[in-house]
Amino acid sequence: MNKLIFVFLMLLLCNTAFADHLDLDKLLQEIKQTQGEEGKVNAAREAEFVADPGKQQQLLDAAKAELSKQESIGSQLKAQLTANTEQLNQLEAKLTERSGPLGELFGVARQVAGDLKANLKNSIISAEFPDRTAVLSAIADNKALPSMAQMEQLWFTLQQEMTESGKVVHYDAEILSAAGEPRQAKVVRVGVFNALADGQYLRYLPETGKLADLPRQPEGKFLDLAEEFAESTSGQADIALDPTRGAILGMLIQTPSFIERLQQGGLIGYITMILGVVGFIYGMVRLVQLSSVSRKMELQMNSSVANEDNPLGRIFAVVEKGNAEDTDNLELLLDEAITREVPPLEEGLSILKLVAAVGPLLGLLGTVTGMIVTFQSISLFGTGDPKLMAEGISQALVTTVQGLSVAIPLLFLHSIVASRSRVLVQILDEQTAGLISRRAGK
Repeated sequence: MNKLIFVFLMLLLCNTAFADHLDLDKLLQEIKQTQGEEGKVNAAREAEFVADPGKQQQLLDAAKAELSKQESIGSQLKAQLTANTEQLNQLEAKLTERSGPLGELFGVARQVAGDLKANLKNSIISAEFPDRTAVLSAIADNKALPSMAQMEQLWFTLQQEMTESGKVVHYDAEILSAAGEPRQAKVVRVGVFNALADGQYLRYLPETGKLADLPRQPEGKFLDLAEEFAESTSGQADIALDPTRGAILGMLIQTPSFIERLQQGGLIGYITMILGVVGFIYGMVRLVQLSSVSRKMELQMNSSVANEDNPLGRIFAVVEKGNAEDTDNLELLLDEAITREVPPLEEGLSILKLVAAVGPLLGLLGTVTGMIVTFQSISLFGTGDPKLMAEGISQALVTTVQGLSVAIPLLFLHSIVASRSRVLVQILDEQTAGLISRRAGK
């Protein structure tokens, strides 16, 4: 009765959870009233049992008689069980004797069926031929001897898997998108290695028995091969195969792209790359400007008329306008003109040199900050999971690469621009020296 009261109490409490503003005092009163009623019923039943001693003895005798009857039945069943067990052992021994070498054969058949069932469950061929494991389950999981039809089906399934593993097959199938939406597509299956659709790689889902798009495709060169292979109808065609049946492809699609690599550098990486791009653009602009000035100076050297659109022409114009008869005065005028023309030719060299020097320093700064993040992860989580340290290590390595990637091209560009600038300044010095020598000869 106490259990009934407890269950009733729990039901009432559950009702209070869903009722709207139930009066708790009323609930308490109902529980108290129920307990009183159950107590009265129990007391009445106990009084009735105690008031009739003859009925007690009658119930006891009936219970003993039933116990003796059940014990007799139990002894009979136990003897029958023993006899059945002995008979079963005899039959099993007789079966073993008659089966002889076939027993080992059927054992091997069960083992092969179990192994083949596991292989077919993860085989990409099962997307084209579903429900191939039902017969194998009947052989591998059943203790009875397999029938001839089951043995033939096992042989057929083995032969089918071997034959299909060497084929390139085109067939229509329903595939799932990365979001799980089904669609019809032309599937190209390459043995047991890869499946393609619409120029993209697919993966096999053993739990559904269907093909699905990869959440992320490998890089472009593999997709180009897949698209060309899917469009070819005869002859030979190149294709990137995954001999591990999906393991390598799964790791390949997890490889970060170029943009993701840049993002791993963090804020310092962005600053380094922006600085490098700006420096490279500025260096190319200066190189183009110096090339233009060089062409104009070459034209000026072949012309007898001073053209002030280039440094050499402006120096010739200074000589023509100066009308200096004295060689010393002419030399002073030319020195002043060269002094005005050299700074524009050397403009930007210091900036390029500075950016080329700052790039590795920023990379070193990113390396230090990345290692700080790594050691913080180690201090918080230990070294049990390397993935927790991957972020800091990636930042350290990527920023180092970015710093060097900025410095190396800028060093070459600075050297080229500086060389071009020195050549132009040397031409100015040579031409002015020639003017002075000719004036001195006159």
